[in-house]
Amino acid sequence: MTMRLALGPLTYYWPRQAVLDFYADVAGAPVDVVYLGETICSRRKELRWDDWLEIAQMLAAAGKEVVLSTLALIEAEADLRLLRKMAAQGQFRVEANDMGAVNLLARREAGPPFVAGPTLNVFSERTLVPLHAAGARRWVAPAELSAEMLAAILAGQPAGMESEVLAYGRLPLAYSARCFTARHYNLQKDSCEYRCLGHPDGLALRTREGQPFLTLNGVQTQSAGVHSLLAELPALAAMGVDVVRVSPQAAGTLEVVDLFRAAIGGALDAAAALARLEPLLPGSPCNGFWYGRPGADYVRAA
Repeated sequence: MTMRLALGPLTYYWPRQAVLDFYADVAGAPVDVVYLGETICSRRKELRWDDWLEIAQMLAAAGKEVVLSTLALIEAEADLRLLRKMAAQGQFRVEANDMGAVNLLARREAGPPFVAGPTLNVFSERTLVPLHAAGARRWVAPAELSAEMLAAILAGQPAGMESEVLAYGRLPLAYSARCFTARHYNLQKDSCEYRCLGHPDGLALRTREGQPFLTLNGVQTQSAGVHSLLAELPALAAMGVDVVRVSPQAAGTLEVVDLFRAAIGGALDAAAALARLEPLLPGSPCNGFWYGRPGADYVRAA
């Protein structure tokens, strides 16, 4: 079976109209699965629950599988109320990015199977057993997994469980209760003035020597480089990976999606696809984790 292509949840904070315009374009893009919702910070409220549902219904009508993604860090009662709404609706799958979400989804009397998100940190096939029993039918690999580790998990995963791998985007490295973007501006998290809106691809950090170091994205810390497994798609397919994920960026996301679709379908070989991808990268490429090396390294596939 041909691998499917997914567009991950929007990790950055964009103005409301920019988000609406983006997903209107996504409706016509060659992606099979679209993840929707705020996964980073509950203060980001340009869109409300009803807005996300409206986008979900529009994309579903366009033939996409829609998945609603939960916050990675649940910090307040308001976060729990939103989580309960997600669990209670029965139309769309939910990507659980917190074990509290897994608990709520497992206790439902009815509803579609859920997706075990990347922040659940599945590093062995044994972890998949209770998630499968709770109702998960797809799991998203943590970005730190090497090809060797992933192959071992796939060999022992429960029957009927799909796998998904982040194949493009900045690496999610850490989450914190503290907002580092607010701290950069000498602001408190609860009075952050929504400074993330001014950084549609995150806030780049450099070392004292001027080298790219990290990207600040509110309470999330990302890599400076852009993780890409475009050239490794044949290896992913041979392993039996079901879905590959592209993480949205401020510009060029749909062009990246087109390249991945062409590479998956065999219309482009690795060399041609990489040559077209490089001008679209908002940072230097990296893929070290895949090869069991530091994540910031970049290894050109043979």
